[in-house]
Amino acid sequence: MSRSSRASAEPVAGPGRPLQSAAGAAEDGAPARGLMAWFTLLIRGMAMGLAELVPGVSGGTIAFVTGIYFELVRSLSRFGPGSVLILVREGPLRFWRVHNLGFLLVLGLGMVLSVLAFARIFQYLLEHVRPVVWAFFFGLILASVVQIGRTCRRRALLSLGSLGLLGGLALLALEPVDAGASLWLYFFGGMAAISAWLLPAVSGSFLLLVFGLYEPVLEAVNALDFAVLGALAAGCVVGVMLMARLLAWLMVEYREPVLAVLTGFMAGSLVRLWPWQVDGGLLWPVGYQIDSGQPALVGYSVLAAFAGMVSLWLLSRLR
Repeated sequence: MSRSSRASAEPVAGPGRPLQSAAGAAEDGAPARGLMAWFTLLIRGMAMGLAELVPGVSGGTIAFVTGIYFELVRSLSRFGPGSVLILVREGPLRFWRVHNLGFLLVLGLGMVLSVLAFARIFQYLLEHVRPVVWAFFFGLILASVVQIGRTCRRRALLSLGSLGLLGGLALLALEPVDAGASLWLYFFGGMAAISAWLLPAVSGSFLLLVFGLYEPVLEAVNALDFAVLGALAAGCVVGVMLMARLLAWLMVEYREPVLAVLTGFMAGSLVRLWPWQVDGGLLWPVGYQIDSGQPALVGYSVLAAFAGMVSLWLLSRLR
């Protein structure tokens, strides 16, 4: 696909200028939606929130396969210093429409509801049926690799996708660090996590795991620790401001190369999601049962992986 054809298909955004259509006119940013469309958007948000609970699964992947990724990135890319001028000079209604706040708020509501509803359940499942949980997401991400990889030409996948795969494997080799108690670390962790969340391949929760923040953040959600959650949220806001415009421009001008690299990253993340692991080591089910002392649950895990693939297909139907 040529750059000119990409430019005609998607709006152009860049740092320091408003998001524009191919014709050059600034977009309003708030497409009309019916009640059912708003409901399915809420479901997408819940799916993204659930995905972000899992180190190795990206909410951006869910956004991409359900057809809202580019609207999400375009909407976030509109925020900047000029947003204040729009609010002051043109009023709240214009600010709402330009920044597509209805879309962002419903999507965010779905994510928050999902995290609050499933955080404790997810902790319980990881403690009692860990292989089944990881198998479900292994199947979901495997199907996502195929889904996104199909949008790229084979040459791009073999070259840039291979580089992404190597980068993903290198990232997985990082060892978690001790987070300590500093709120600044949660702030910078939020910046990194939201930047990863914007990519349809890299998991924000995985970066939190690398920084040693994943379990503390999960505990903060369950305990409603507003100091930790506030620092994390502040980092997320700053991260969005720094990353969204750059990513929107890259996804328009170099969409296929970027997606090829990210497909490789996703393929590398499958290592993190292998159902039978003990202390980071990949095992066959028999070895897992011996080393962990827990049942391997092979049959349930296979069914869960298949369910993950079917779930991805169902989510993609939300387009």
